[in-house]
Amino acid sequence: MNIKVINKSRHPLPKYQTELSAGMDLYANIDESLTLKPLERKLIPTGLFLELPAGFEAQVRPRSGLAVKNGITVLNAPGTIDADYRGEIGVILVNLSSENFIINDGDRIAQMVIARHETITWQETAELIETSRGEGGFGSTSNNI
Repeated sequence: MNIKVINKSRHPLPKYQTELSAGMDLYANIDESLTLKPLERKLIPTGLFLELPAGFEAQVRPRSGLAVKNGITVLNAPGTIDADYRGEIGVILVNLSSENFIINDGDRIAQMVIARHETITWQETAELIETSRGEGGFGSTSNNI
């Protein structure tokens, strides 16, 4: 699949790091280093603008290495970029650690997955088909082993 992209950053286009990778790294596109203090959140620009086809979205997700080593994650994970959005892709990072975290220009800050999605039409009804789970909520399936 080909996706149109404008790259106004100083960095290469996102790419798959391995043959079977689902996500591509996004790079910080900033003029000077930023400090993300504990529990602070900032919108980090990437310099990328996409034209996704109808029926697709770009999902912005945390990088596992940043999360486990530094407590840095994407606040609205996964962030959704809709097919009709034409603005710059920004990544909302939050620091969940107790230490300051420095973000430098060109740092890999998140990953992006392109995914197909469905557009639905609601069918209102008075009842739903019964299942064995029924109305069991959070944690309810662990008792069915």
